[in-house]
Amino acid sequence: MSQLQIYQLNWQGREITLRFYPNRWNGPCDHIEIESENREPLPITETGYKSHFIPSGTVCSEKVETAVIEWLDRAAQSADWKEREAKTRQMSLF
Repeated sequence: MSQLQIYQLNWQGREITLRFYPNRWNGPCDHIEIESENREPLPITETGYKSHFIPSGTVCSEKVETAVIEWLDRAAQSADWKEREAKTRQMSLF
């Protein structure tokens, strides 16, 4: 049976809970759940929640935090995310 591991991350000022289930359901995959505080959007999810399955052993549990931060950093380079972030920094009159 897989042992749930829970991590708290801070990515660019956003608090994120990361749940990592190695060998989920005794199957051939690991399961990662990423949830931002107050379900604030992230570059990998507009809803602030992401459930993601990967082949078992792809990421060792000691490096899952680093892998998720790298994933967020890569996704934050997209034009859509940069535009969204620019809009949230600007005040709107409408």
